[in-house]
Amino acid sequence: MSTFKIAVVAIFSVSIVFGIALFALSRNSSSEVRANLVVWGTVPANVFKTAYDASSIKSNKNVTVKYEEKSVASFDTEFIEALADGAGPDLVILREDFLYKHRNRFFMIPYTSFSERSFKDRFIEQAEMFLTAEGILAFPFIVDPLVLYWNRDLFSNSTIPLPPQYWDELNGLVPKLTKKDTSGSILQSTIAFGEYRNVTNAKEILSMLLFQAGTPIVGRTNSGMISVLNESFGYPVVPSQSAINFYTQFSNPTAPVYSWNRSLPTSINMFLSGNSSMYIGFASEIAGIQQRNSNLNFDVTLVPQIRNAPKKVVFGHMYALAVIKQSKQITASFTLLGALTEVAAAKALEPVTNLPPVRRDMLAQKPTDAFREVFYTSAVISKSWMDPDPAMTSISFRDLVESVTSGRARLTEALGRLSDELNIQLK
Repeated sequence: MSTFKIAVVAIFSVSIVFGIALFALSRNSSSEVRANLVVWGTVPANVFKTAYDASSIKSNKNVTVKYEEKSVASFDTEFIEALADGAGPDLVILREDFLYKHRNRFFMIPYTSFSERSFKDRFIEQAEMFLTAEGILAFPFIVDPLVLYWNRDLFSNSTIPLPPQYWDELNGLVPKLTKKDTSGSILQSTIAFGEYRNVTNAKEILSMLLFQAGTPIVGRTNSGMISVLNESFGYPVVPSQSAINFYTQFSNPTAPVYSWNRSLPTSINMFLSGNSSMYIGFASEIAGIQQRNSNLNFDVTLVPQIRNAPKKVVFGHMYALAVIKQSKQITASFTLLGALTEVAAAKALEPVTNLPPVRRDMLAQKPTDAFREVFYTSAVISKSWMDPDPAMTSISFRDLVESVTSGRARLTEALGRLSDELNIQLK
């Protein structure tokens, strides 16, 4: 052979040997991937530990996981500063109204890694708010729906056997369940609607009424999220106007359904003291209600709906898992995300949180516990929206209600202002 041919054969031989060695090393290293993952979240540390200990990744000796519980008040500042210093977490667990503001910091999970079909089949409909054209923003972890707490003694004393299933039933209930003194002051309330500052969960209740009326509050366009509060959606009356009109009438002293005013205690305290017939609160509040007044004879049921509405809806907060774009351990982070949403992990969470699972297959198996059965049903019909900043939007919703009830602005003007403020916050 010529010198040239010998050189070529030698080069190819060395290349083949090097390629085989490299392939073997890569296979060996991939089977022994080591990762030290850091998770930040606003859920209690014991909640995360419960899910993690029950998940399949717990037995993986090559992956260590450290969870850091963060304060809701300081999370944004700590998170942004940590990312700037290159010391941020690999994953976060946040409530849905804290996700939108950080969306550009999350790794968008491609549908090639987890299909849209698989996501919809596995998780409740509310979780679809995390689906985008580019991929999956986050995976659901915990859902906390609104439910109706009702005082059985007050209903029995007024010879009313059952709580309302539909909102129009309140017209007949308020005269029986609202008690006033000789000066017209409210001693016993039917339901805390019409005001904002002393109505616990006011923004969430308003959001739910807007959903039920037919508006999703915000909509997705090619350029991002926008407010759709002024859209009619084919209804003869703009849905947002119907919802706010219904809500504010309960604080109007001249209205037949007058049952609440701003001089009263907070709605949760009014209910705990036995002076409010109904209270709309989250499923997660049940333990606190039982502990704060063990003598309160109450029950739980679905939040009333609009009669003959095409779909039942309640508001629900949802905690979700998101992978950080800046993480150097994306693959391991995605593996942990999947493990924390397994059946075993979700099942372990229930006794700790008293909340229903986010998985459809688990919700299909109704529990025998009376309270949890209501929570399961509520989870199936729960819904939320991409809130750009919960603190700012709370102020905007408060201003809407108070400008209408005080007569400072007409309803259309107040809704227009709210819509404009939402658009500014979304941008």
